[in-house]
Amino acid sequence: MPNLAQLLTKHRATPDRILYCQFDDGAWRDYSVAEMVRQVACWQQALRREGLLPGDRVALCLKNGVNWVALDMAALGLGLVVVPLYLDDNAENTAWCLHDSGARLLVVESARQCQALQACTSELPPMVCVQDGAQGGVALANWLPHFAAVELEVRSLEPDTLATIVYTSGTSGRPKGVMLSHGNILANVEASMEVVRLHDHDSLLSLLPLSHMFERTCGYYLPLAAGIKVAYARGIQQIGEDLAHHRPTVMIAVPRVFERFLARLEKTLSESFIKYALFRLTVHLGWRRFKGRASLPERLLYALLQHVVAKPVLARLGGRMTFAVVGGAKVELRIARIFIGLGLNLIQGYGLTEAAPVVAANREWDNDPVTVGAPLARVETCINEAGELLVRGPSVMLGYWNNPEATATVLDENGWLNTGDLAEMRHGKIIIRGRSKDILILSNGEKASPQDVEIAILDDPVFEQVMLVGEGKPFFSLLAVTEEQDEKSLIRRANAQLKAFPRYVRVRRVIPVSEPWTIENGLLTPTQKVRRKAVEVHYLERIRQLYS
Repeated sequence: MPNLAQLLTKHRATPDRILYCQFDDGAWRDYSVAEMVRQVACWQQALRREGLLPGDRVALCLKNGVNWVALDMAALGLGLVVVPLYLDDNAENTAWCLHDSGARLLVVESARQCQALQACTSELPPMVCVQDGAQGGVALANWLPHFAAVELEVRSLEPDTLATIVYTSGTSGRPKGVMLSHGNILANVEASMEVVRLHDHDSLLSLLPLSHMFERTCGYYLPLAAGIKVAYARGIQQIGEDLAHHRPTVMIAVPRVFERFLARLEKTLSESFIKYALFRLTVHLGWRRFKGRASLPERLLYALLQHVVAKPVLARLGGRMTFAVVGGAKVELRIARIFIGLGLNLIQGYGLTEAAPVVAANREWDNDPVTVGAPLARVETCINEAGELLVRGPSVMLGYWNNPEATATVLDENGWLNTGDLAEMRHGKIIIRGRSKDILILSNGEKASPQDVEIAILDDPVFEQVMLVGEGKPFFSLLAVTEEQDEKSLIRRANAQLKAFPRYVRVRRVIPVSEPWTIENGLLTPTQKVRRKAVEVHYLERIRQLYS
């Protein structure tokens, strides 16, 4: 019977295999199969001591690393239900998720988190703090045994046994707890392994939070199933150093990682006309080669430019990367075209937490960046009359925790999950057109998907964050986080990115703001999505004045 913890125990025959690497006490340290099995057994002993029984919920709010993995494996092996929470989420939201899930234990990174939660509510489960103890919480060093009395246990479970409750970002209203079973996630891992070819020599640098299902499945369970090494990045400020140190062959990332990398690169290249011209020529020839249109002279010139231009650029990503899997948001075609033109195969996929999460993906050997690729094996898709993508298969969730009404709105009696995304099929591959519920309709009836418009505008590096508004109004306007404060200049630059859209999709007004939208000020979700309603409320008076 399936249990996700078997992904670890299946490697017992190779105890010296290195699975993880993280920065401990000023140095990088490797963790082998044998060491991970030992640590997981210790965590299980501590969990048993708490009197936890199969089905009980254990919450964790930790940074990416060996403790996250060890606690997850330990809980899953015992049949407990893991509730991952975002490390940088606000305390009020975390407290709500703890209460909603009925968690019986919470493991956090620091005493500061304990104190913030205690300031919100008195109804908290027992807390364990990794870094230090705190009032109301015990230090991990005093709670976790150094040696386990019994070996690691992996219970035999039915495929539909609940494994985790993952709270969605909640761009509007309270987050919903997505219930995923052991069978859901294992089916997604198995199907995802058919999309990318992983080898013993491959390695991965973990950047995204493990509380995000995209990273958890593709950056944790999938590498563990394949037995490849995962190194945990120290933080956003050290990513460049960590890439240079570990030189990963594979990367799992959201598009914003590549957008920021490219923005910095283009800013540097723009200082030299010759360097920028050679860069653009390299990308142009590389893209033609990728599309199979390059002539022999073009292929020969590209081979030279690869060595002179592309190799130094890709060296900033470690120099060994063979492909990168990008998901979590739509990849702008220009971004994909540049990196593919440089020789890095950027593979776009599509998924959602409710599908554990991967639904479709391009393949290394069949990559069309305009699409999100073909559905995974054993995943059925169709498009309803409203143009929304429906998904059915073994990785589709059990439902929303304690929320049958919300479950019924997206999951029908035949097992079809309504993703809420507008899509079309082309030659067996899926093209995502936007969110059905996020369509903005002008007072004249013209419609636009704000995400598509925003992605296009963000292609201009002067815009750091943007949100399109105009529901029920005579024209579209833009909220923009930017250092540039000249509205006329911003309008001109925004519309320069919208030439491929219908003529009515143009920005007539811009509200420039200097304060970034962050998780701390409540304007971003923990997965870096804009909380559209919160932003709209925050700037409500300025929006009213703009349309008055």
